[in-house]
Amino acid sequence: MCTTAQLREEIKNGKLDDRFKRVYVSEADVKAQYERYCSLADDFDEVFSADRDVRLFSAPGRTEVGGNHTDHNHGRVLAAGINLDAIAVASKNDENIVRVKSRGYAMDVVDLSDLSVHADEEGHSPALVRGVCQGFLNNGYKIGGFDAVTASRVLSGSGLSSSAAYEVLVGTMLNYLYNDGKVDPVTIAKIAQYAENEYFGKPCGLMDQMACSVGSFITIDFKDPSEPIIEKVDFDFASCGHSLCIVDTKGSHSNLTDEYAAIRLEMESVAAQFSKKVLREVDEKEFLAKIPELREAVGDRAVLRAMHFYKDNERVLREVDALKKNDFEKFKQLVIESGDSSYMYNQNVFATKQPEIQPVSIALALSEQVLDGKGAWRVHGGGFAGTIQAFVPNDLLDEYKSTLEAVFGEGSCYVLAIRPVGGAEI
Repeated sequence: MCTTAQLREEIKNGKLDDRFKRVYVSEADVKAQYERYCSLADDFDEVFSADRDVRLFSAPGRTEVGGNHTDHNHGRVLAAGINLDAIAVASKNDENIVRVKSRGYAMDVVDLSDLSVHADEEGHSPALVRGVCQGFLNNGYKIGGFDAVTASRVLSGSGLSSSAAYEVLVGTMLNYLYNDGKVDPVTIAKIAQYAENEYFGKPCGLMDQMACSVGSFITIDFKDPSEPIIEKVDFDFASCGHSLCIVDTKGSHSNLTDEYAAIRLEMESVAAQFSKKVLREVDEKEFLAKIPELREAVGDRAVLRAMHFYKDNERVLREVDALKKNDFEKFKQLVIESGDSSYMYNQNVFATKQPEIQPVSIALALSEQVLDGKGAWRVHGGGFAGTIQAFVPNDLLDEYKSTLEAVFGEGSCYVLAIRPVGGAEI
């Protein structure tokens, strides 16, 4: 621990470089942290005090890599933590109050003597702080007051899970400030999900929080959603000669709620024909044998979406196997297959009610134009609007970025890396 003045001096003299290298991927990314953390220390001085001992924390955003729209029907997913993160400068207090001032937002103030759900906080960040604190207590861990300032590079609305990164960041601060770092990443992820579901009012799955908390590549099997099977996949992405790109197509998510909901409802309508709740409970061979009757009962699109579920759910296993075997060429082939399945069968690349508006389709077509035979591309996240994902050979990165940004605007192509660790103290 040190004061903010001492912290700035240590950062500028490179004394924290080894700690930064454990979290951040490249030498350039490590150097970029100097200004970020020093600037955030300035924020702490301005908001709180310059003479307190402070500590540094970080939690990454995440990217979905495999298993598109499989989690809600209890399938498998492959996800990864990324090098865009939310960071904090924090200090304990003895007031039993948590104060979090995020850059650009009002301060969140949570009195730890009242951790009940506050209806007026639904959809707002104080609910996440309150929920994470209650989640720690529910799991038998300690909580206490602290003051923190935060800043985030995790882009809101980009499909990179800015809210999950924030929840995990709060959990990571409580873990190290009051529990000596003994709370494991899986438990922190479950607590973060609890906060988002019960306090924030968003019925999310566990993938976002788990990828942010654990880091690296992880695979999750939701066959039993109350006890998902989580495995960290060791793969050195930095050495494979590719960059991970997320392209924001600037499409609007407004008026798409029914489109997203229809995917889950249609998959579950197929399962209902077998007296089951979700497709994971239905044997694929039984499904295939009953397609003629299913077409009549639930319609062709529901059948196609079910076909996507089965194939993408199984494809996650092959993607994980390829990564474990260091077969990145095979992995890229599977990424393309997953994207094609989302496009043709799951049909979440554009909304049929607005066929004249297809930004994601355009981004995928341009990606194929540049990367065909060399890289991989797919729709990212929920689909219909928003982002796509591409694995781009480094020698094609400049061409890819300029091609996509010529259409979607400067800064629309984010060049990312896979982060090897999740929520951490620096």
